[in-house]
Amino acid sequence: MDLQTAIMKRFLRKLTNLSIWGGRHTEMKNLQKALPDYLRGTKEHKKAIKELINLGFLNVKPSTGELHVSLNAHKQKEIFEFLQEE
Repeated sequence: MDLQTAIMKRFLRKLTNLSIWGGRHTEMKNLQKALPDYLRGTKEHKKAIKELINLGFLNVKPSTGELHVSLNAHKQKEIFEFLQEE
């Protein structure tokens, strides 16, 4: 598994554990807290977020001047299948 996929899975696990689906959202900055310090703010971290948005797993919502994200409830089955992959 490459680094970007590992980061994507870590973000998805954090959001599913916190039950951030649909109308419930959190600041994009809070996703970084799922990563170790040396990976925060790196290109891999930003690419992983962009890829999750492109796959339709994350909803992006501008709120209070910051971008907020939540899991796409319509893609729940695909998200759990992605997390099960090796």
